[in-house]
Amino acid sequence: MDWIIRLFTDTDSIAHIALLYSIVIAVGILLGKIKIGGISLGVTFVLFAGIVAGHIGFTAPVNILSFIQDFGLILFVFCIGLQVGPGFFESFKKGGVTLNLLSTTTVLLNVVVMFACYFIFFDTNDKTNLPMMVGTLYGAVTNTPGLGAANEALESVWADKSTLPQIASGYACAYPLGVLGIIGATIAIRFITGTKLADEEEELREAEAEDPHAKPHQMHLKVNNTYLAGRTVEQINEFLNRDVVFSRLMHEGKVSIPSSQDVLEMGDEVLVVCAEADAEAIQAFIGPEIEMAWEEEDSNQPMISRRIVVTNSSMNGKTLGKMHFSSVYGVTVTRISRQGLDVFASRNYRFQVGDKILVVGPKDNVSRIAEIMGNSVKRLDHPNIATIFIGIIVGILFGSIPFAIPGMPVPMKLGIAGGPLIIAILIGRFGHRMKLNTYTTTSANMMLREIGLVLFLASVGIKAGANFWHTVVQGDGLLYVATGFIITIVPILIVGVIARLKFKFNYFTLMGMIAGTYTDPPALAYANSICSREAPAIGYSTVYPLSMFLRIFTAQLIVLFCCG
Repeated sequence: MDWIIRLFTDTDSIAHIALLYSIVIAVGILLGKIKIGGISLGVTFVLFAGIVAGHIGFTAPVNILSFIQDFGLILFVFCIGLQVGPGFFESFKKGGVTLNLLSTTTVLLNVVVMFACYFIFFDTNDKTNLPMMVGTLYGAVTNTPGLGAANEALESVWADKSTLPQIASGYACAYPLGVLGIIGATIAIRFITGTKLADEEEELREAEAEDPHAKPHQMHLKVNNTYLAGRTVEQINEFLNRDVVFSRLMHEGKVSIPSSQDVLEMGDEVLVVCAEADAEAIQAFIGPEIEMAWEEEDSNQPMISRRIVVTNSSMNGKTLGKMHFSSVYGVTVTRISRQGLDVFASRNYRFQVGDKILVVGPKDNVSRIAEIMGNSVKRLDHPNIATIFIGIIVGILFGSIPFAIPGMPVPMKLGIAGGPLIIAILIGRFGHRMKLNTYTTTSANMMLREIGLVLFLASVGIKAGANFWHTVVQGDGLLYVATGFIITIVPILIVGVIARLKFKFNYFTLMGMIAGTYTDPPALAYANSICSREAPAIGYSTVYPLSMFLRIFTAQLIVLFCCG
């Protein structure tokens, strides 16, 4: 039985290292699925499994752990950047500016509260306390990429690597209550502001009903504009430059469904569907509205729900609102998925190749939308691995450029977290202009991202495990838990109350904004469970890209400026 003993004890063996990571990751993921009160820690439990393994001496050489940790972090943050990149710049446009300002304020308040707790509760003469509080901060805001960025920056500025603080211990202490604190503080805002959920739902319903661009309008018109005589339906649509569908045409007493090449003549009668906001202009151009004896037959079509993939490159950058799917085609886009992230189908959403949209409506109309959007899945079957690794090369080079800043002990670098993140965001948004095929299948992105994340968490946990008992149980563990909880809830209560009372944000939109600011899917799931509409998803998707960037970037700034 010596072979099996060596397998678990020979730390230089490749088989031992592979076995170590496999056990830690598998156990962590399985335990992370256990729900308590409907909430689970998910993949983050890999960190706790790694801590246990490191504590009992089931470990690997430090240089191996460091390499796997850093490589996992690069994969993770780069795939995150690709995910948020297409929507990053759109989130600053009208309607999202105030939400992003509130989100940025929350991020900065988290940092301010962290420093306040550090000066009030900890010995500032002990140079390890501030790095540990940075770890606690990122556990409190449930942001693992920020932990990775802080850890990487700390290794670059800490002189004595033998005394390097294992900030993952502070993260592990604060994370569980961070998840609960986000949801709890959001509920507290409801009671502080006297919000009634039924009133908020009604407000959303009324706002949707008042949107003239979302309301379909149907008209029976008689053609009396001589300019239209002999023109095709396609030519008329191009001239109008508005979204309008000719769903029925009566020519010489015969009713038909017109195609784009059918020709209109004077005296023809047409059934037109358009947005309510465009109805007056279209009527003035075509002719007067009349009473018709024949009825539209589309109502007999079966209603279907279909997921359509955007593969038509001409759709890149077009907004959903300008497509007028609901008013013109009689279908509703209920959900959009990009890189595995479900977002609200808002009017300002810009399509990118690879987006998946869920369309509900009459069968023939849904088929029309599928033709417009492309829906050729075969084009997207192969992941663009070359683009990913080209981006990583550029990201590492960009992250290695030193910036000398007065007062800093070493030149500032974005590092292997910030560099690839920024390049991935830029590639995700502008890569098509450089002839880079930036689309990566959702499954490929998720697989690379999750592999990177679990490798990073397992490595950090194993390294932290050796000193976890001394640092947390015999040290300041309970203080990390308490201060982490304060860091979690205080900014939410301050910003949430201001957003509700001063800016009059709908409570459900506010819940989504808080969940996005803390990049916390469990909080979004809770918001969705109590709201029948899409407001939480609007808030979440609007602030998530900028929040993720700020969490990672501020982590590096804090460490580089204050922990050298």
